[in-house]
Amino acid sequence: MNFTAMGFKSNQAVADTQNTQDTQDVDLLQCDSEYLKVCGLRAAYGDVGVLHGIDFSVAKGQIAVILGANGAGKTTTLRALTGMVSTEGSIRLAGEELVGEPTAEIVRRGVAHVPQGRGTFGDMSVEENLLVGAFVRNDKQVRSDIAYWYQTFPVLGERRNQPAGSLSGGEQQMLAIARALMLRPSLLLLDEPSLGLAPMVTRFLFEQLKASNAIAGTTMLVVEQNAGLALSVASWAYVLEAGEMVLAGPACELAVNDKVRRAYLGY
Repeated sequence: MNFTAMGFKSNQAVADTQNTQDTQDVDLLQCDSEYLKVCGLRAAYGDVGVLHGIDFSVAKGQIAVILGANGAGKTTTLRALTGMVSTEGSIRLAGEELVGEPTAEIVRRGVAHVPQGRGTFGDMSVEENLLVGAFVRNDKQVRSDIAYWYQTFPVLGERRNQPAGSLSGGEQQMLAIARALMLRPSLLLLDEPSLGLAPMVTRFLFEQLKASNAIAGTTMLVVEQNAGLALSVASWAYVLEAGEMVLAGPACELAVNDKVRRAYLGY
């Protein structure tokens, strides 16, 4: 669905729109509006361009969601943020430029990425996967964090010595999220966390993500096919179409926008 042709905003209009966010979010944006600030981001696979100069930002402690059809460039956006695809433009996290940095350095700066399709190490045990998530940490709370995730996701504790590849799809997604949060990231990127999961499991996972955001203040950027659920936990949302940002606004407003509802919410 062509949102631009339907009267939605250009990249510049998107940036202008974000400045008019609801009063309830004004203080947050004034303090940390540029925690993650992306300007003129272009990304390509070889000679094939996917992102065409997109601009967006996420405030510290905010959950933001990117909606878009298959092939819009959502996954590529997250891959660009973690240095996994050729990029041009600027990606600044807490004022520091990430473009040009290797993925390992971006992780050390506190960015965790849960890729589409689980992303667990299948031959390693559940506990080994969690330890891998904390590999850049040098504090003494790693074991207590593992215990916390076993309490949050009891099935992982029960299967701590099993290979991750033997878990169900929902259990592997729990492990992928817990492993990413073992980093104690300042920014968590999630690519289609509900893909292939039963609705009950999906709701449970999103409840845990919202709790982590509330308790730890983890900033999150979510790409999600379940637009209704994603908009219900996010405070800000973007619509990406054919590699361009065509719409931005408070998630609660996009959830009732007629065009967004017809395109992504199915009613």
